[in-house]
Amino acid sequence: MADTFPRQYARTQRFTLGDPRDVCISADGQRVVFARSRGGDDRVNCLWAVDLDTGTERLVADPIALLAAGAADEGDLPLRDLPLEERARRERLREGAGGITSYAVDQESTVAVFALAGQLFVTDLANGNCRHIRVDGSAFDPRLSPDGGSVAYVKGNQLWVTNLAGSARLVAGDPNPPDTVTWGTADFVAAEEMSRYRGYWWSPDSLTIAACRVDNSPVQVWHISNPADPASAPNVVRYPAAGTANPDVALYLCPIGDRGERVEVEWDRGAFPYLAQVHWTAHGLTIMVQSRDQRDLQVRLVATTDGSTTLLWADRDEDWVELVPGTGMLIDDAALVTCADRGGARRLMINGAPVSQDDVQVRGIVSAAAGRVILTGNPIDDATVQHVYRWSSDGFEALTDGPGVNGAAAGGDTVVIRSTTLEEPGAVWRLPSGDRLRSVVERPLVWPRATLTLSRQRALATAVLLPHDHDGAPLPVLLDPYGGPHAQRVIRSHAAFLSSQWFADQGFAVVVADGRGTPGRGTNFERSVHRDLATGVLADQVTALHDAAERHPEIDLDRVAIRGWSFGGYLAALAVLTRPDVFHAAIAGAPVTEWRLYDTHYTERYLGDPNEQPEVYDANSLLPLADQLARPLLLIHGLADDNVVAAHTLQLSAALLAAGRPHEVLPLIGVTHMTPQEVVAENLLLHQLDFLRRSLNLTTVGQN
Repeated sequence: MADTFPRQYARTQRFTLGDPRDVCISADGQRVVFARSRGGDDRVNCLWAVDLDTGTERLVADPIALLAAGAADEGDLPLRDLPLEERARRERLREGAGGITSYAVDQESTVAVFALAGQLFVTDLANGNCRHIRVDGSAFDPRLSPDGGSVAYVKGNQLWVTNLAGSARLVAGDPNPPDTVTWGTADFVAAEEMSRYRGYWWSPDSLTIAACRVDNSPVQVWHISNPADPASAPNVVRYPAAGTANPDVALYLCPIGDRGERVEVEWDRGAFPYLAQVHWTAHGLTIMVQSRDQRDLQVRLVATTDGSTTLLWADRDEDWVELVPGTGMLIDDAALVTCADRGGARRLMINGAPVSQDDVQVRGIVSAAAGRVILTGNPIDDATVQHVYRWSSDGFEALTDGPGVNGAAAGGDTVVIRSTTLEEPGAVWRLPSGDRLRSVVERPLVWPRATLTLSRQRALATAVLLPHDHDGAPLPVLLDPYGGPHAQRVIRSHAAFLSSQWFADQGFAVVVADGRGTPGRGTNFERSVHRDLATGVLADQVTALHDAAERHPEIDLDRVAIRGWSFGGYLAALAVLTRPDVFHAAIAGAPVTEWRLYDTHYTERYLGDPNEQPEVYDANSLLPLADQLARPLLLIHGLADDNVVAAHTLQLSAALLAAGRPHEVLPLIGVTHMTPQEVVAENLLLHQLDFLRRSLNLTTVGQN
């Protein structure tokens, strides 16, 4: 059977398989460790190492060999055989691969630890010797002590520590803890919205662990069932929807061994309930906490003797204070790394003073150590690129340039750069020697033909993709946005436009635009969606469409469709409900249709508390608009989605039916917010294409 792009796109998990990932540089800067599968359609990640003095790549952990006595490989294990915590972690990270999907190293990066199917393994990164540490129960999120002598891990609702011989002891958690209380794991909101995926941290001297205690009992209970199997019990989840109770999150200092009782870390949890960041360096233990309305943020220094805290830094914003992963860390006794919006841009702050350029929008911290910070950002007038920067006592400088999207990993004085461009497929990891980490990503069958411009009005980053064999005849249009906060579509990366180009090659002019609220364009652009996620966001899509039509006369404004997933699904449904004069069909995948059903931290940041401002939620909901539908609408939703639950689509569908508005619903059995299943992902693209052709009365052409 001849390969096709939809099949290849699904089989390679959107061309992510075979790419080096989770790259770690040793403290001395001499070794690079990373995960990668053996091929572009292989879902099982192995662990690899490269010694920079020789450039030789070595396999240091092979899941297939390690699990040979059991399942053939972890990629073939049923998801139900993984610990519940591991399943949740992968969902929060949108992780579809198997094998070694995360690992941790000791302070010197000589030893790595990881879990496979709930079993603990430790590998020597110098010689590749790997050993199985036998512990009772399923292990989750193992982490080596800095001295490499012990491994901490989560088992169920408890935190444990074992030596390398497998002698384990309980660190935190009652012998029979209630189901609602967990130790050592991140709560749903922290992992989904704050990019905090961890729940415990070793002290630099390996004698203490700072561990989260999460009490989910205040959080409302929801049930996610499988209608295809009515005999199965529903999955019971605690979901903190907007305006409802969050979990109670506390932090404790837990001594290892017989060194005393655990001590609670003290801060005003009533005023600052969100624990956003925790860092424990040689210069101190710091926590970053945030208020429920997200307008106030504090970084506090923890006294490790009694758990008391001292304020190091505070920030306030009348809209919201943005959380930047990696911030709130002490890198010497008198240097605190934070980020804050100042003068219209997000700036790197050292001890409360901005040190990055005022025309650079900081995007994230890669690495922070004594005397230097490696970070990513972009020129504030061009969010289609991303560069790596370094701050040190010598100043602030860019380490990359040119039209591409760059990231990095750092250790010691060594920085390894990851680069993608619009012109070439795949990503390139460049070592200091000029050599590359080997990638085995498949070469896509589709080659994007994207033209990137800024719209004449509002300077919106816009990409237009036309069929490769286009003869200049009028083309129906497909808008393909995300369109909301925290995600971009228009970037100078080949992989960003693969599915869009496939739709273009089926006979569409595809328009992709990043409107207000999307990141990279500065404070005012991001905050222009405050209290209104609908009006300006949709207006910008219309603006980008009309600007594209002026530049490309082949665009037929009488045949315009829009598709999107998650926030993009919300935007697509909103488009046909409120602007049928512009949009003639829509595909809404996993759409948020009623913001009262979405989580606290994300939703309240933009729309406030629904108990205090119900009119804001009413104005941003799709449900009251159901009787306005006059165009074809396809709703797609995974029934196992625990992020944007299927109730969003079902409630909108019920409202449409009650209003007598025909529409289509495609339920995806066993699918969550991501669609890693190969058959589902492939046929989902084909089904969308069929819907667009039917809805716009298009002639069927060949697919590839």
